[in-house]
This record gives sequence, structure tokens and C-alpha cells, in this order.
Amino acid sequence: MTQLATAPRARSGGRQARRALRTAPKFDMLPGLTGKIPLCEVMDGAQVERIDNASMDILENVGVQFRDPIALEDWKKAGAKVEGELVYLDRGLVRELIKTIPSDFTYHARDPKKNVRLGGRHSIFVPMTGAPFLRDLDDVRRNPTLDDLAMFHKLSHMMPALHSSAHHIVEPYDHPISQRHLRITYSSMKHSDKTFMGMTTSPKNAEDVMDMCAILFGEEFMETHPVTTGNCNGNSPLVWDETMLGAMRAFCRRNQPVLCSPFVLGGANTPASVPATVAQLNAEALSALAYTQVIRKGAPAIYGHYLSTVSMKSGAPMAGTPEISLMNFMIGQMARYYGVPWRTSNTLGGAKTFDAQAGYESATTLQAVMHAGANYIWHSAGWNEAGMHCSTAKFIVDAEQCAMAYRMAEGPKWGDFDQALSAVPDVGPGGHYLGHPHTQENFQEAFFMPDMFDNNSIEQWVAEGSVEITERALNHARKLLSEYQEPTLDIAKNEELLDYIARREREIPAADELNQDY
Repeated sequence: MTQLATAPRARSGGRQARRALRTAPKFDMLPGLTGKIPLCEVMDGAQVERIDNASMDILENVGVQFRDPIALEDWKKAGAKVEGELVYLDRGLVRELIKTIPSDFTYHARDPKKNVRLGGRHSIFVPMTGAPFLRDLDDVRRNPTLDDLAMFHKLSHMMPALHSSAHHIVEPYDHPISQRHLRITYSSMKHSDKTFMGMTTSPKNAEDVMDMCAILFGEEFMETHPVTTGNCNGNSPLVWDETMLGAMRAFCRRNQPVLCSPFVLGGANTPASVPATVAQLNAEALSALAYTQVIRKGAPAIYGHYLSTVSMKSGAPMAGTPEISLMNFMIGQMARYYGVPWRTSNTLGGAKTFDAQAGYESATTLQAVMHAGANYIWHSAGWNEAGMHCSTAKFIVDAEQCAMAYRMAEGPKWGDFDQALSAVPDVGPGGHYLGHPHTQENFQEAFFMPDMFDNNSIEQWVAEGSVEITERALNHARKLLSEYQEPTLDIAKNEELLDYIARREREIPAADELNQDY
């Protein structure tokens, strides 16, 4: 009999338990989103081909720098022109390679019921990652720890619209950088049974993630089933470095998808033009997508990017600007043109606290993302201060915003149209529908009722303590954490993971630098 590791559960029974069950929040994950609303396409067919042609001209005539000797040899064998670290890619070669990327795939979770599909109109929401600071349950900005990371993984597990626990939502400063990836990966695996991301901070770290995934899912299963995703950032303009390319090989060789993500600061590392920026970004993404197929033909891969425009007043990155929305629409069209899944960033903001600026920036980005048709919707919860901190309060509200966007993207529900319409003659002119049987049966599902927004009268709001949204969200986070139950994990697998971590921590010197050698 398989043994399972899980946190102890309290006994239930009696009136109080039944009442608690009725009023308890629902933690069931929403299925992966299948979008049904029309997409916003700001280019006509000729303009799409113009971007494609410009990108191919860049690849053929300007070239892309691959700062990695293995990648350079791989490209030579694939038939590309290589001069030093510059690789010149013929458009025919690029097209031949990227057509072997799956147009969609199933992303497997520890709980098979939480598997999700990526590609076409199939999308998922993934929390933010990489924050060096957090705003905690007291809304204090400070350095994070491993316990803080675990808190966000638990919240990710409990938020219905989040389909992943991601990986380093915040950086755990209480562990050495060289060994940190091991504890981050274990926390993602242990505290949630949704999908998760794998660290790509070095090729060696990526190999460790692959080994840990093999323990959790089985080596043979990984050969044919994507179980994690890794992000590989480009150095715009037109550079891929050794660290990212080595991590890319670690994932692709094991048939695990990578996000090929040019890092765009519009006007700083791209031209000061929306179409020209997209043309350069597209060339960068295509060069990496093509390389994934040089590594392993047929390996799943995702057209990625990180988009920001730069303030010409201060040089600071900006979020929620019109140009970012336009670029998302255009990149979505290009990804569909090539028939590959694509990633974008969601609910971004540069605000220093969870204030009106944070809300406006995030809402603007979220709406554009939903109408752009992105598949892998990353940074969907918590992002603030240009990614410098993850806000616990914003994490909660962002996740609910994703649930609202999910509902919108599903489109109108027509299943009970005739039944609902039959209520009109029942009520007649001047009546109301509140007591009608159809309303009583359907009011909880007919219209989304957000928990984090207060729509009561000012008098009721004052009587209940004048609680503003930050405090309301933090109270909700505390409630969720008090009700968290750790998902079951096979005891033997858990012990093998811990043994692996202990061995690797003995082998990797504790140091405040990335593990590149051990």
C-alpha cells in the first residue's frame, strides 16, 4: 500500500463543523482556462508578414550572439552560419525548426486532476516570481525567508484561479544562493500539488531540478509528459548567454518546456518604436525557440517575453502603459502565426505600496493580456514595485482579479437562457426577480461576487470598522493560512527528495553565488 505524507487533520462533527463546512471558502482549482471571447488583433495580415520579414532579416543579416561554445557547435552542425559568437540564421532553417514545436501540450501536476492544457485558446495563471523583498502579513517591507516562500506556495495552492505554485515567488535569504534552488523546488513540490516552475539560475541548478522532478514523477514519465517549466531570459538586444543556454539544454533534453523570453526595456534595449521593438523581440524569441529544436526535436517550448517601457525622465521601467498593451496584442498575433504557445506577464505595477496606482497598472495589464490570448500568464499575483517586492495583500486581490478575468474570458453562458427568459412573463412589468425560483437557484453563479471589494453602504462600512482593501486582503490571507491543509505526498518520494537535497547540499559549497561547478 502506498504511504502518504500529509499534515494532521482536525476531527469534524456536530453543528459547528457543519456550519463551518457551509461557510468555508472553496479552494478547488478552476480548470485551465479555455478562452471564448474575441481576441484583439491590431495588425492585419500584411503587417504580420512585415514583422515576420523584418525579424528574419535581423536573424539573417545582423545575427544573434550565442555566448556559449556548446550552442555554437550545435548551430554549426544544424547548418547555421557561425562567425565567432555570432550566429546568422537562414529563415528557411528557422521555419523548419520551429514547426516541430508542439502547438499545445498538457502540463502535468502532482495531482492529475490539476493537469492543465497550454496552447491555442488554453491558458493558465501563474504567480509572480523573483521578488527580493516582500510586504508581509503586517504589510511590512522586508527580506523574505524560506517560511515566507512557503506561505506564498500555500496561498497559491488555495487560490482557485492560480494554476501553479511557480518557484521562487520571493527569494529566501536565509539559505545560501548556491543551494537555494533545492529548497525552493522542494517547497513548490511539497506545499502545493498544482503545476510548478523549475529554477534555471544555472545549468547545474537546472539539472538538480530535473533530478528532483524525476524523483517526484518518474524518469520515464518525464520523457513523454511535461511536468515543469523553466524560464530562459535573453539579454536584449540579440544575446543569449551561457547560463541560460545551459539551463535550456538541461530542460529540453528531458523533454521539459522552456519559456524563451527576451527581456525588453522598450527604448533602452530596443528601438523607440512599438513595431520595431516587436520585430527585434520576435527575432530574439525565434532564435531561442529554434535552438530548443536543435537540442531536441519536438520538445515543447513557449514563445516568451518580459515587456516594459522605460521612462525617459528617470530610466525606470514602467508598467500598465498603452504601448505594453499594444505589444502584447502584436506578440500574440505573431505566436499564433508561428503556431506556438506564448507567455506574457500579468498584473504588473511600479507602485511602492498596494495603492490606486498599483490597482490601475495591474488592471490595465490584465485586461490587455486577456484580450491578447496569452497561454502562460505569468506574474499574475503579488507583483509590485517593478517586481522588487511581492505584496501579500496584492497577491490575494490579484488572484481574485484573475478569477474575474477567467469568468469574463469564458464568455456568456447560454445553458439556462430559455429557463431564465421564462421568468420575464412570471414577474411582468414593475415586479422584481429576487424571489423568483430561477433567481434563487442561480444567483450564486449568475454574477461574480468578489470577496475583496466592499460594495456595502458607507454606513455599513463604517459600522464594520472602515476596513480598506489592504487590511481586508491581509485578513483573508491569514484566514486562508489558518485553514490550509498540506496536500498528500508519497512518503517514499518525500524521503527520497529530502535525501537528494541533503546530498547535494553536502556537495555544493555554501556560497553567495550561483552553483556553476558542482
